[in-house]
Formats: sequence, structure tokens, C-alpha cells
Amino acid sequence: MAKKESLLPLKTLFVSFHASNTILISFLPLYLQFRGLNGTQIGWVLAVESLASILAQPFWGYLSDKYKTVKKILFVCIIGLLIGSTLFFQMDTLPTILVMGALFYFFATPVGALTDSLAQRRSVELNVSFGSIRMWGSVGFALSSLLVGEVLASFGIQYMGWVYFFFGSLALLTVFPLKDVKVESQPVKIKDLSRIVKNKPFLIFLSVIVFITVTHRMNDYYMALYITELGGTEALVGVAWFVGVIAEAAVFAFAGFWFRKYHAMIFIIVAAILYTLRWFLYSAVDDPMFIVALQFMHGLTFGVFYTAAFDYVTRLIPTFLQSTGHLVFFSVYFGLSGIIGSLAGGPLIETFGGNTMYLFMGIIAAVGTILLITYHILPYGKEITVRDRE
Repeated sequence: MAKKESLLPLKTLFVSFHASNTILISFLPLYLQFRGLNGTQIGWVLAVESLASILAQPFWGYLSDKYKTVKKILFVCIIGLLIGSTLFFQMDTLPTILVMGALFYFFATPVGALTDSLAQRRSVELNVSFGSIRMWGSVGFALSSLLVGEVLASFGIQYMGWVYFFFGSLALLTVFPLKDVKVESQPVKIKDLSRIVKNKPFLIFLSVIVFITVTHRMNDYYMALYITELGGTEALVGVAWFVGVIAEAAVFAFAGFWFRKYHAMIFIIVAAILYTLRWFLYSAVDDPMFIVALQFMHGLTFGVFYTAAFDYVTRLIPTFLQSTGHLVFFSVYFGLSGIIGSLAGGPLIETFGGNTMYLFMGIIAAVGTILLITYHILPYGKEITVRDRE
């Protein structure tokens, strides 16, 4: 009972934050289209999110490690998220959207990484699987995608800001009872960050997975536009995300059963192969219902890839730099990849259509899969020693 009580606020935070994140991932491109932006301009706005992520993730991660707290940093970021989103959703011109978007995302993007970092540490403390905690984020995302899709289809995409503020406020309330991470080591110094910069396996791994994560982020940003291009509605976009994230939640929920059977890199490579197949299948459809039907592959791709990659990266990072290392990982996974994906995907879908965009994604994912296999075979595809992690 004590274990359940100690994890309840954390699980509730996952539900509420990822419910709010649904709005940005699933419906923001449609909202920006409603504001009069074209595909290329939407790409610029989404690139600002990713650029802010690259700058913000290591910054907030360093502060978390320096002051040995995740809870207090989360509180500051969510307060900034609420203020920033209020300003962001009031803007109606490209320059003001870009400026307010940068402010908003500087606080919003680290929340997911900090929450995952806290969950990973708590899972070790309580001897439970990380996936069994992380799955609640998928549950929140799935339920919100279905609900928000129906609400926006009924009342209009222009009310998206109010829905986001509601879920963001719930996330703030869950931070108060949250149990903070317990750390007994000395505060991190600037010079300690060289341990990450000089970690060759970590840097090479991040460079390789970009080929996969770029395609993942491109789908995050433009699947909604592809569904509407094929004749679907906002409600169908919500259904598509619901199907995908429920599959993702199932993968996270049973991670404790399947994940430890093989080396993490085996799961990463298998997920990369499935990503390649998934994008080629998406490129071949001509009915939005096929996208919905194929969304079960989201769990087999992102769910498996993210769980395995997060665990693998944790092994590569010195223990006392966990938050910093995790947020650097997030900066690449969602930041750098997001910039490339948003700037490439916008012109592709605007000029050639969604089918061509997904064909391009399949080719990029195939290249990434080959590089991952090569990385695993070569000497740098190994964890660092326990001594190096201390």
C-alpha cells in the first residue's frame, strides 16, 4: 500500500501532463493552419519548439542535478508553462507566435524529461519497472486525444488554448504532493559536465538514433495534416492518436516482462526496423482509416524504442549526472530531431503531399537502422563500466 501511495502523485502527474501534451502534438498544426499559416510557416513554429528544447533541456537538467531536486524544477517549469501558453495562444501573427512560442516552450519542453528522470529513479528505489510508471503518461495522452478531438470537432479548434490550460493546471496541482528524488552526493559543478561531453558511446549513440527520431518527430507534427489531407476530421485525428497511444501504454505496462530478456540494443534495432516498415505502409495508403488501423504500430515502434533507448542511455551516464544526461538525450530525441523533422516535413507535405513525405521518412529510417546495427557490432556499442558511472 505504501508503494502505491508513494507513486500515486507521480502517476497522476504523468496522466495530466501528457494529457496537455496531446494538444501540442496532435492538434497544434491544425490550430496554426486555422490561424492562417501554411505548411512551411507551421514548420518554423514547430522548429522553435525544438530549438527551445535543445537550449532548455540541458539548462534545467543541470539545475536539477546541481540543487539535487526534480520537484522544485518541475514546479518552476509548469508555472512558466501556464504563463507562456496563455500568451502563446493569444498570438495571431507569425512573428508574435514565434516569439511567444519560444518563451512557452523554454518552460514546457523539460517537463516530460524531468518527469521521466524522476520516474526512472523512483522505479529503482521501489524495484518496479520504469515502464509501469511511464505507461500512465500514455494513458493520459490516449484519453485526452480522444476527448480533445471530439471537443475541438464540436466547438472549434480556436478553443484549444483553454483546453491546454485546464490540463496544465491539473499537472501543477499534482506537483505539490510529489515525492522528490533523494540524492546524497555533492552538488554537480560545471566541470563535471565534461564527463558527458567526453563519453564517446553516449555521443555516438545519440548521433545514430537521430535518423530514427527525426522520422518519429516528423510524424508527430504532420500526421494530423496528412489525415485531413486524406479527408479525415479533427475527431479522426484524436481517434488515431488514441489507438496509437493505447498500444504504447500496453508496451510500457508490460515492459517488466519483455524488456529484460535481451540486450537493450536488440529491442532498439527491432523497433527501428518496424519504424521503417511503418512509414512505408503509411506512404501507400489513400484512406485516413488505414492510418487509424496502422496506428497500433506506434506502440511497437515508439514504445519499444523509447523504453530501450532510455534504459541504454541511463547505463552510459555517470550516476550523479542522471538528470543532465537524460535531458541531453531528450534534447536530441525531441529537440534536434524536431528541428530537422519540422523544417523538412513542412515543405515536403506542402509541395509533394503526405505520401511522398512518409516515403522519405521510410528511407531515412532504413538508413538509421543500418547505422544502429553497425553501432551495435562495433566496440562503441557497449555500456561504460560501473566504475565510470560513479
